[in-house]
Amino acid sequence: MASYDQEKPIATGVLVHAPMVPWSTGLCGYFDNGSNCCLTCWCPCITFGQTSEIIDRGFSSCGTNGALYELIGVFTGCFWIYSCMYRTKFRQLYNSEGSSCNDCLTHFCCTPCALCQEYRELKNKGFDVPLGWHGNMERGTGVVATAPPSAYGTMNR
Repeated sequence: MASYDQEKPIATGVLVHAPMVPWSTGLCGYFDNGSNCCLTCWCPCITFGQTSEIIDRGFSSCGTNGALYELIGVFTGCFWIYSCMYRTKFRQLYNSEGSSCNDCLTHFCCTPCALCQEYRELKNKGFDVPLGWHGNMERGTGVVATAPPSAYGTMNR
């Protein structure tokens, strides 16, 4: 009969905190990418859609997120709340400096600056933001699986 009171290695439950990573560009560095700055000032829903698709790892689309962002803005004027949530997701995903409160203040006070900073940060991490998540994954691997590999010959015993 086996003894069940032997100690086994288990997780200690102690959280190990990695140091926060600083943003690669400042909040007001929007002229680092003038075309994105101009696009974001005139149509922030496009920049938001592009960045949010990458932050969501392709589980939502650029068009859907951008349209929802615009609808929230048109009907409530509180588009910044939606984009603030994605900034928090971004920070958690990449362990970037900041806090949820800071994210909300940043998007409330200057949404275009925040969206441009997130766009630049994704570019600096190697993403071609306009391609979206799936386009970047295809570009990174160079191969798109469209069909299972074909069998060469028959199975014999």
